[in-house]
Amino acid sequence: MKLYNTLTRATDELKPLNAPIVTMYTCGPTVYDYPHVGNWFTFVRYDILVRTLKASGLEPKWVMNITDVGHLVSDADEGEDKLEKGARREGKSAWDVAKMYGDYFVEGLHRLNVREPTYLPKATEHIQEQIDLIKKLEEKGFTYQISDGIYYDTAKFPRYAEFARLDIDEQQAGARVEHNPEKRNASDFALWKFSPEGSKRDMEWDSPWGKGFPGWHLECSAMSMKYLGETMDVHAGGIDHIPVHHTNEIAQSEAVTGKPVASTWMHTNHITVNGEKVSKSLGNGITLEQLEEKGFDLRAFRLHVLESHYRSQSKFSWESLEAATNRLKDYQALADLRFQAVTAPGYELTDMDYGQYQKDILAALQDDLNTPEVLRIVSLIANERHDSIDESEKDAFVTFISFLDDVLGLNLLSSTDITDEQKAVLQERQAARDSKDWARSDELRNVLGKQGVGVRDTGFGPIWFRS
Repeated sequence: MKLYNTLTRATDELKPLNAPIVTMYTCGPTVYDYPHVGNWFTFVRYDILVRTLKASGLEPKWVMNITDVGHLVSDADEGEDKLEKGARREGKSAWDVAKMYGDYFVEGLHRLNVREPTYLPKATEHIQEQIDLIKKLEEKGFTYQISDGIYYDTAKFPRYAEFARLDIDEQQAGARVEHNPEKRNASDFALWKFSPEGSKRDMEWDSPWGKGFPGWHLECSAMSMKYLGETMDVHAGGIDHIPVHHTNEIAQSEAVTGKPVASTWMHTNHITVNGEKVSKSLGNGITLEQLEEKGFDLRAFRLHVLESHYRSQSKFSWESLEAATNRLKDYQALADLRFQAVTAPGYELTDMDYGQYQKDILAALQDDLNTPEVLRIVSLIANERHDSIDESEKDAFVTFISFLDDVLGLNLLSSTDITDEQKAVLQERQAARDSKDWARSDELRNVLGKQGVGVRDTGFGPIWFRS
């Protein structure tokens, strides 16, 4: 299996440290508002990685954090905590907001058929681990204190700029516009923020340095080391995490352990709507509820995600979602042929090697999660097999569809057969066609159509599909 590795800027073979277990950490949500389609693109892509690992005979040990404190509205450690902002907007406590949107997020994973991670740790439940990590950094001389908190001195970590290939001199040149003149270096970041004087936050804790709360970057280092050890196999996130969040995570973790945080760093690209990056701050975030209100199946949204490569800048549009809906109908019609296997002597069916197709699909996924190629293969099969399957190949066919469900998460096998009453209408319609009673045939087609069942007339007889 190969993945593009941000660390090496090359597509590298994945070599788990303790195969078949693959340790992986993915950056999760900040639970202060509803996730939008751009967020869900990323989480579906994580899911495809996990499914590919499992299909490859590996055992993912997957941690995804839930940020419920410490993520400020600015990456420069300025502004208010996003949970405090959400609490003010909702008229609730930060704790209530975190629970509401945290529960919603987990529900959303289930609705999108994203496999739940092995661990979903919350930042607020790992405060002691974060304090302990700051203590270790302090002992090694990487921290200093200013009026608003404890900061990491990036000048003490010579490799700070390497991962993101940052221009530190350029950052320092711009330090005159930095809002916090007490910082030693423009790139320094908060490990612990003090609660403001004269006010009480919803979320604050005692620490050796004073009452306050952890910086956003700290939680990922503390929790990844707790659950996965000092070096993991894969760390994933969005490309916007590269220059700040992941760079800071590397600095604080490797300063303590002296070991690489991860062997492979995987980053997904931005999603755009109408040419703009999807962002809550821009107000162009579309929710799962809005998709469903317009009548879209969330499985079609999954397909829309898979139509583009995770490293490409993908475009969300309603037109593309319509196209994905049509693709889903084709795939579901393919899967539903299992209810209509035929035995047709003298009528030649195209030979289909489902085992080989399965190998081709897995090979595409193992090649840096090439989902567009996977969908090309599946669409080819759906086009070739749109008429019917033979009874002799039914077992191989069902095994193949089950494999598709495993790697793509579309739940194609969750559909049921049409009812006996609908089958009786199909037979009556065929009898009308045999007697050339076209008016009655059309009438019965309309009856089925109103029940969501379409009919295609083939050399094998009528084949139904969900319309």
